[in-house]
Amino acid sequence: MRYLDRLQPLALLIMRLAVGTIMAVHGYHKVFGGMHHFTQWIASMGIPPWLGYVAAFTELLGGLLILGGFFTRFAALAIAIDLSVAILKAHLHNGLMGTPDRPGYEFPLAVGTLAFALVFFGGGPIALDHIVRGGGSGLSKRS
Repeated sequence: MRYLDRLQPLALLIMRLAVGTIMAVHGYHKVFGGMHHFTQWIASMGIPPWLGYVAAFTELLGGLLILGGFFTRFAALAIAIDLSVAILKAHLHNGLMGTPDRPGYEFPLAVGTLAFALVFFGGGPIALDHIVRGGGSGLSKRS
């Protein structure tokens, strides 16, 4: 199974592309397609509306940073926190799977878990972090 170790950079790239795309699209939708509605919804849960702006821009900018593999660990931590709050405040009471009109927390849990893994592993060698810093992807060099 050692040959699979050589595919770790590709696995990190796939994780980054998935998390980055999903979060950037979610953030884009909030920022450019319904920020007022989103902040009202946030306020209805007892959360200050300005945190809706923080969440939306965290998702958009964090997703874009993760896509490029730039400041990956920081962006992934911000996304993981954002999704943890979403689970606790918006989805937990609907259960894991939820219903068609009241989504559960399975999707934010899955994406948040991938983001959390990126906090530990970094963006990998196929990332701007690696190019700019000359390494530091979080992967150990194996002989």
